[in-house]
Amino acid sequence: MSGQAFSIQAGENRTIRGNVHDNGQAEGGTKPVLIFCHGFKGFKDWGSFPYACEQLAHRGITVIRINFSHNGVGETDFDELDKFASNTYEKELEDLATVVGELNAGRLPVPQAADKNQLFIVGHSKGGGDAILFGAHHPQVKGIITWNGIADVNLFDARLRKEIAENGVGYIANARTRQQMPITQAVIDDVDRNRDAYDLLAKVREMEQPLLIVQGDADFDRLVEGAKRLHAADADSRLHVIAAGDHVWNTRHPFAGTTPQLEEAIEVTANFIQDISHP
Repeated sequence: MSGQAFSIQAGENRTIRGNVHDNGQAEGGTKPVLIFCHGFKGFKDWGSFPYACEQLAHRGITVIRINFSHNGVGETDFDELDKFASNTYEKELEDLATVVGELNAGRLPVPQAADKNQLFIVGHSKGGGDAILFGAHHPQVKGIITWNGIADVNLFDARLRKEIAENGVGYIANARTRQQMPITQAVIDDVDRNRDAYDLLAKVREMEQPLLIVQGDADFDRLVEGAKRLHAADADSRLHVIAAGDHVWNTRHPFAGTTPQLEEAIEVTANFIQDISHP
């Protein structure tokens, strides 16, 4: 279920780690490629993500599951908090450009049947924002999917902003690991400086690619409402609401098994990709 591992050196002290999932079969001789993005305080090996990517591969999709270079996870669970402290959308978008560049150059372990021109991107939570911001500007991307994705890139409340302004760094709790995770001014500046460039509602309103919004109705209220706002901004988007689905499709870390909500998210995602790539 782990897929074939790879590592990209994207610069000094900057590593993008990933896994490729593929079932070895190709409908019509080729298969679409999907990049899977984790969210804030997320990572590629979290809970259900490897399972979900393996299941998508069984449905005829080559899946590339990545860690962003500054997500805070190196070899183990959040062992690079110094990188997490300075992670920005700018860095994550650069990481995605690097991954696509490596894919196009033939330097990722994808099968020959993988069609680089049928490229899709899915992001969970904050990763949904990355998927929109990156995909909207790349004609190679044929479709974008969000799983309980954000509609606003500003995830930082007034208390945290004040703490960072006064001390140069602020902290958010990770309830699972019990770590205090640092955020520096560079992260705040990236959001504020690029307010227009990172406007997710404007991006979906303007972009040409099909958008699938998969949203659990038991998720956080701001995300449930945000999904409606994204859908309203793009009249051609598809909004699929999963009944009783929480933020992580009712799964946990470590992965203890699948759920009906996760299976529904996988199925609707696979159908969307296959519909577009094999019309």
